[in-house]
Amino acid sequence: MGRQKAPWWLRLSVVGVLLFLYVPFAVILLYAFTTEESAFTFPPPGLTLRWFPTAWARSDLWAALWLSVQVAGVATLAALLLGTLAAAAVHRSRFFGREAVSLLLLLPIALPGIASGIAMRSAIGLLDIPFSFWTVVIGHTTFCMVVVYNNVLARYRRMAPSLVEASMDLGASGWQTFRHVLLPILGTALVAGGMLAFALSFDEIIVTTFTAGNQDTLPIWIFNQLTRPRDRPVTNVVALFVIAVTVIPILLAHRLTRDSGGVGGGGK
Repeated sequence: MGRQKAPWWLRLSVVGVLLFLYVPFAVILLYAFTTEESAFTFPPPGLTLRWFPTAWARSDLWAALWLSVQVAGVATLAALLLGTLAAAAVHRSRFFGREAVSLLLLLPIALPGIASGIAMRSAIGLLDIPFSFWTVVIGHTTFCMVVVYNNVLARYRRMAPSLVEASMDLGASGWQTFRHVLLPILGTALVAGGMLAFALSFDEIIVTTFTAGNQDTLPIWIFNQLTRPRDRPVTNVVALFVIAVTVIPILLAHRLTRDSGGVGGGGK
């Protein structure tokens, strides 16, 4: 028997939800090309490309972009290392409180960003650590690690334990087992988790606000531009770039894991 069609009201509801989610992105796209500098009228009086070279020429924008790329890159590498080790420990070891540890590892991405930001700022202040590039990286790693942990743990749970046992029985060392058995199996999960972690870190603003001090990452730069009405078209151009940088890794991660069980921890 063929699949039964969903009722019309359910299909209409899905369309309504999608419009609610994506119409704001369409507005950003449209007004990145408007000829107006400050006021927003619909429809726009004209379309132009002049805001793109204007954004390109902003040195403060490039400084914020480079800082965001550096933070996201380092936080992703740290998340890959810590998330993979945590997943291996939780999956391969049996110890009292294992489920509690797993819950604690997931909490940073489940808690509201402002709660995480306040907690990080309080901890940094108590330890008398000056706010710098590294405090931002530490803040981002706490929730980026969860994405990697979820993906690697899910892959571990779908892997037959006999593979590692067979490798060890055949005389392979721990490093050889990891390189030739575990890494090929975990590879796509690591790549997907890394891309999701980079996307999350690149557009994070709440935790960054509490841990950056006087530094401006790209999301903070965009937020500060909202108080300058004449720069709104430039802000929309930059917002388009951020959307692209965030969406493309998520789509690639979904494609990588589509045939192997999906992506874990993709939301914040």
